Amino acid sequence: MSENTPERCGMNGERRAGYFLAGLGAATGLAVWAPRAAFSIDGGFEGHARDLSVVFVDLPLILLGGALVPLFAWALAVRRVPPWAAAVAALAALALGGWGLTEWWTPRQHPDPGYDIPGM
Repeated sequence: MSENTPERCGMNGERRAGYFLAGLGAATGLAVWAPRAAFSIDGGFEGHARDLSVVFVDLPLILLGGALVPLFAWALAVRRVPPWAAAVAALAALALGGWGLTEWWTPRQHPDPGYDIPGM
């Protein structure tokens, strides 16, 4: 049987916090991805602009990045600062990652310009 030493109990709490932050990061990535990718999944008029690469390529990468960014920030910070400060650092890394994603990743949002011609 294993002993429940204070060091071991603290490690389990830190591990759970890391798992929670990874799950929160993946959920945040999904929440940022879904509204921006909706047009590419739907495809607009008659599905003309459908691009399912946002589901098969972009979504897994965004979920993976959303899970790993706060987890790595937590793992790096928890060794040097108290756990509450490491959680703040992980949440700040998650916020910066979400902001960077919305600034950098822009899937197709509107139909081709040919549909905007007057008289068509």
